[in-house]
Amino acid sequence: MTKTWQLKAVRALSHVLALCAVALVLFVTLVPAQAESLKLAAVSPLPVPADLVVLRAQPAIGPTLVPLAPGAQPLTPALLANYVARQQVLQAVDVLGIAAPRPLNEDVLMGYIARGTLTDNSAVSALASFAAAPVTPQPALNTASLAAYIETGYQPMSKRLELADAERNCLAQAIYHEARGESAAGQLAVANVIVNRARSSKFPSTLCGVIYQNAEKGFHRCQFTFACDGRTDAPGERSAWNRSAALAETVYAEFATGEAVGAVPRSALFYHTTNVRPNWANTYNAVAQIGSHIFYSPN
Repeated sequence: MTKTWQLKAVRALSHVLALCAVALVLFVTLVPAQAESLKLAAVSPLPVPADLVVLRAQPAIGPTLVPLAPGAQPLTPALLANYVARQQVLQAVDVLGIAAPRPLNEDVLMGYIARGTLTDNSAVSALASFAAAPVTPQPALNTASLAAYIETGYQPMSKRLELADAERNCLAQAIYHEARGESAAGQLAVANVIVNRARSSKFPSTLCGVIYQNAEKGFHRCQFTFACDGRTDAPGERSAWNRSAALAETVYAEFATGEAVGAVPRSALFYHTTNVRPNWANTYNAVAQIGSHIFYSPN
């Protein structure tokens, strides 16, 4: 009887403990969830400030995402100074490391402006508008300007080539007839005097004009005897003529480009052979004797 009661008591106690365990599990799982839901329900969001709402409505990089129309941004001293400083920094960068940076002058600045206007850069557009304002347009090509250009000495290319060939031929004739028996230095000196005369205001301005000056007046009135002695100018010695023509081509190139021939001083305008003594020789200064020719400069 006693053992039966003890078994019943143990079974009853185990049931109670089991119920307590179930109650504890339910308490642990249900109570925190209820407390968390109550906590969230008690919190309300704060109002967003009005300036923050405006800022959030703007593009990511600010209100200047859309560029201004060209010239819409006013050109201020601060804007100009900032642009110049920026270009100076860019100019100081030597990518290849082989050249010194150029100074930021007006031409470079205008170049930046011209290129920058293609990218809708409002600052550059403002600079371009500001810089272009005082520029005076160049006169257009018109009939009057063309006529003035022609009157100042314009000649077509074919005419220029024809005159150049004539000048070289006149010079070759003078070298051949006046000094074909001389050394290269002697021939060059004779050609030099002819060039000096053409460059002097006292004689014609072309080589042919110098060589054939007063030839139409007859013998002893021209500057070079072969030009008015009545004989043919056709060269009879082919090798001597070839040398004279080659020298004439070189000297004419120097004459046309303004270079100094260098055989005699530029002041030397006269010469004669050593077997004669003209009366004018005593009034001029002898500056050189090359081969059988003596060269003079006026006092």
